[in-house]
Formats: sequence, C-alpha cells, structure tokens
Amino acid sequence: MGVGTVNRIESFSDLESPAVVDLQPQSHALAAAPAPPPSETHKVPLPQEKPALQAARERLGEVFFPDDPLHQFKNQPLRTRLFLALQYLLPIFKWGSEYSLALLKSDVVSGLTIASLAIPQGISYAKLANLPPIIGLYSSFVPPLIYAMLGSSKDLAVGPVSIASLVMGAMLRQVVAPEKEPILYLQLAFTATFFAGVFQASLGLLRLGFIVDFMSKPTLVGFMGGAAIIVSLQQLKGLLGIVHFTTSMGFVQVMKSVFDHKSEWAWQTVVMGFSFLIFLLVARHISLRNPKLFWVSAAAPLTSVILSTIVCLAFKAQNHGIKTIGHLEKGVNPPSVNLLYFHGEYLGLAVKTGIVTGILALTEGIAVGRTFASLKNYQVDGNKEMMAIGLMNMAGSCTSCYVTTGSFSRSAINYNAGCKTAVSNIVLASAVLFTMLFLMPLFYYTPNVILSAIIITAVVGLIDFGTMLRLWKVDKLDFLACLSAFVGVLFVSVQMGLAISVGISIFKILIHVTRPNTVMMGNVPGTQSYRNLGHYRESVRIPSFVVLGVESPIYFANSMYLQERILRWVREEEERVAKMKESNIKCVVLDLGAVTAIDTSGMEALAELKKTLDKKSLQLVLANPVGNVTEKLYRSEAWDFFRSGGIYMSVGEAVAANSTKVTYDY
Repeated sequence: MGVGTVNRIESFSDLESPAVVDLQPQSHALAAAPAPPPSETHKVPLPQEKPALQAARERLGEVFFPDDPLHQFKNQPLRTRLFLALQYLLPIFKWGSEYSLALLKSDVVSGLTIASLAIPQGISYAKLANLPPIIGLYSSFVPPLIYAMLGSSKDLAVGPVSIASLVMGAMLRQVVAPEKEPILYLQLAFTATFFAGVFQASLGLLRLGFIVDFMSKPTLVGFMGGAAIIVSLQQLKGLLGIVHFTTSMGFVQVMKSVFDHKSEWAWQTVVMGFSFLIFLLVARHISLRNPKLFWVSAAAPLTSVILSTIVCLAFKAQNHGIKTIGHLEKGVNPPSVNLLYFHGEYLGLAVKTGIVTGILALTEGIAVGRTFASLKNYQVDGNKEMMAIGLMNMAGSCTSCYVTTGSFSRSAINYNAGCKTAVSNIVLASAVLFTMLFLMPLFYYTPNVILSAIIITAVVGLIDFGTMLRLWKVDKLDFLACLSAFVGVLFVSVQMGLAISVGISIFKILIHVTRPNTVMMGNVPGTQSYRNLGHYRESVRIPSFVVLGVESPIYFANSMYLQERILRWVREEEERVAKMKESNIKCVVLDLGAVTAIDTSGMEALAELKKTLDKKSLQLVLANPVGNVTEKLYRSEAWDFFRSGGIYMSVGEAVAANSTKVTYDY
C-alpha cells in the first residue's frame, strides 16, 4: 500500500515463512528480508456495471450537489415539500417559526452593538471607495434587511467592507475621476455592484462556488495584508491634512506624495488624528486581550465620532484647517435604477470591476460565515450564501448601495455580543434608518480625520504576519504565493496584486496536477504494508523489485511526465543495484491506490510504459487500483497488456505472485 492511499488497510492472517532471501551483502537499511507472501492471490473484480445515464447522473450530482440539497424532500407529501421549498429559498421562514422573545433580547443587544460600529465604518468605507459618505449609510440599511431573509448564517453582519471598497475605488478611479465626473462615477459604482450581484448569484444558482476557491488562503492573506498597508498609507492624507495627494495606490508613490507635500501638513489635524487613532488602537487591543470586553472596540469608533464632533463644534475647528464631513442628506435610500449604466464605452469597466469586487466580497463573506458557524456547530450552505449575497447586491444597486458582504470585524462583535439569529441584521438596519431620518445633521461637524483613523484601525487587523511566518515553516510554496501577492499589491497596484494572487493559486494547482508526486516504496518488516522509503525509514526494498507509488490521478496533463518519471526511477534504481552489486531489477510494481481517476491519455501512457519496460525485459504490474480506474482499464486497450497476471489487489500480492518468476543474480 502506498503512502498516498487513504483509509485503506491491508492485513493477511495466514503468513508463511519468507520465500525469497537476498544473499548479497547490503547495508543495514537494506538487509531485511522481504515480506512473507500472502497465502493466496485475489482477483481484482470489476465494479458493478451501471447504465451510462445513471452513471452520468451520479457523477454530475457529486460535482454540483455534493450536499444533496434535495434529500429533505424525499418521501414527503406535496404540502410539506412546498413548505420545505419555501424554507430553503427563504431561511427566515425556517428560524422565524421558532423565534421567541428571549432570542429577540439577545439580537437587539448585538444589533445595536454592531450598529455603533457600522455607522462610522459605513461612512468611512464610502470615502475609501471615493463615494459620498451617505452611500456608506445607505449600504448599511437595505443589504442587511435582504440578507436577514435570504442568508443562512446567524452571525454574519452585513455591510460595506474595506477591501472591496478599496478595489472598487482603485479600479474605477483609473478611468473616471470622481472629482471631475461625480455622476458618471456614481453610475459606474452602482452598475459594478449590480454585475457583482449577478455574478455572485449565478455562481450560487449554477452550483459553481468552487470558482471562488481559486483565491487560496495564503494568497488571500498576502493580498489583504498588502491592501491593508496601502489603505492605511492612503489615510495619511486625512491624518496629516494634506490637500494635494496622489491617487496612486503604490507604496513608493504614496510615500513620495506624503513627503513632497510637507508644507501642507496641519499640526491641528495631526494632533487630533493621531490622538484618536491611538485611542482606537488601544480600545482594539483591550478587546483582543479580553474578548468579554468586546464592547470597548465596538463602541470606540462611534465614541470617537461623537467626541471629535463636539471638539470641532466647540472650538470651531474648521476655522483652523480641520475639514469636516459637511451636509448629509436626510431620508431613506433613493432609488437608483435610473443610474445603472448598461451601454456606452465604460460598460466593460463596470463589468470587470463588478466581477473582481464580487469575487473578493464572496470570498470574505463565505469565509467569515463558515468561521462563526463552526464555533456554534451549525452549517452554512455556501451556494445559498452566494445567492443571498448576490441578490442583496443586485437589490442594493437599485437602492443607492455599493458592494456589500459579511464583515469580519462586525461579525466578530456580533458573535461576541451574543446574537442568536439574523434578526441582529434587522436591528442594525433599523438603527441605521433612525440615524438617516433624524441624526444626519449631527454629522455636519464630524472631522474627516476621524474617518481616516477609523479606517486604519479597521484594516490593521488584516495584516497577519503570524500566518505568514507559519506558512514559511509549513509550506515554502504557500509562503512564496503569499509574499508575491503581498509585494504585488504593495509595490505595483491593487489590481496587479489581485491578478498575482489568482495567478499564483492557479499556477500552484497546475504544478500539483502536471507534476504529481511519485515515491519509491518498501516493505515494513513483519507486515504486508508498503510505505514510502523516505518517510518510513524502517521499510526496506524488495530484491529485484521496484515498487513505486503514484499519488495523483493520471490525466492528459501529467501522463507523459509520469511515464518519464517512472522510467527515471527505474534507471536510477538499476544504477544503484549495479553499484551495490545487488540483484538485477526484474519487475516494476505500480501502486495505484492513490490514483482516484484516469483518462484515455493516462491509460495510453501505461500501455506505452508497459511496452518500453518489456523491451528492457522488465515486467510491469499494477496493484491496488480503485474501482473507477479498474473499470476504465477494462474498457480500454490497456487491459490487454495487463489482464494476464498484471493487476493485483495489493502490492503484497503483486510481489508474492511475481517472486516465483524472478531470477536472482548472485
């Protein structure tokens, strides 16, 4: 059995004395006698044949419906099926029927807690996307209401997030300047949000959520870390009071702009900005050290907004160079269907921005939802979440909202505050509605510098050097992917960093697919188990045999590589036995226990390998094939090469059956 074989154990109760002994002197590592052969050789049977249509249906079901979502409808009357379908499409009907006053109390507390954070963050993130501050509040009202009806997570707190805001702002600003063409910029932002929603909902509807997985965890850590640093550096404009600042997202350009405009630094703004930044960071640190004090970091942003507004109002700070938010329109979200941009030269930009921000929003939202679901021991349906987030953004684009998803910081506070259901999102939306209707004039004197401090505090947690260090210790390739994404965002651009992230993830997949691992295997003394010689040091080679394990499916993409790599293994082993004056190689055994699938190119490669080894007077046999591989081999010409004593149930049986055919050279 190969090291790549999972949950497959070979045991033989009837063991005989060793039938083969290598008489040549060997080193201690190679001196052990070969494993005793099993008492009989078992025939490898073919799997039960299924009709082609049934097999295709089962295979498609495994690909697109691994969770079997229709299982709950089996053996149910029509009325029950209709009710279950309603609960499936609108989860609010599932948990709403069991809702109680006790749950409401917990949800109200958690909803009001996250509202204290969501309101100032919403205004700040809209600024990050180069949108009017009021758009951030609009985006914290409608999307949470829609998610509460459609979402399957109890803990996800919905609203604008930093990374999606940054990417949208960076991509749109490259083509359209929000200062010169604010209406067109707003149109493109809403349109990009619409296409983000269409893309997200389509992935969920077509069960294609695995596409999002191309953003691997290491590349995502690197991308988000680099983006967080760029976001923080961009906020130096507000913290230092700089008027003329670069629109570039590169580290070098931002720092150059900071020091080129030292004459614009305003000491009043610097003092206020860094004072509140330190306050926010200390509050965050307190909550991290003691999770029971989660409310400290949750209340800190709103407290900062209130205190800074009072200071500006009392000392007339705007007369001293400190800029404030100014007038914000009262009232609920106005409709924006008429602003959607479905034709013209910028449509491609809106579609591209929507897809990119949609992928980022999905990746963050689903990851956050699953994280907190695991803590409370319930499951989140990934495809339903995609449809919920997608429909939420589609509706949001028609009600003056931009891209939203589940926020990690707000969801963590929601979880720690004791939320029980998605009603906390309804409470959040209600608090935002109250603010938009009655409290908007209070933000007139809120200084912009506070928004910069809030953004820095929110994104600093995305810089995860601890994970980067663990990646270096565990997997150097993952660390390289993480570092490349980090450097790409930091020194090139956010878009290029994202492209590098996805590119490296795909490249890593291609490396694993096209260059699968193969191992030399040996027998563990006293057993019939065969393991990787490099892993199990006590395992020993079998004289005159080369036992190789293939740890991957055999496809057109790797079949030629595997053929060449196996021949190289054989050549190297022949050179080794010649140097050590051991028994000549007579038989090559391929352990296919980890080969879960094979295509026509793979079968042709095995047939070619068989022919090549036959010409060298070496026998090739296959061991431990899984049912799918056995069935395909049977239906192909490759079966003609192996059917007569060429396929065995285990490596041990293959070695034992072919030992009598081997002639040793002493």
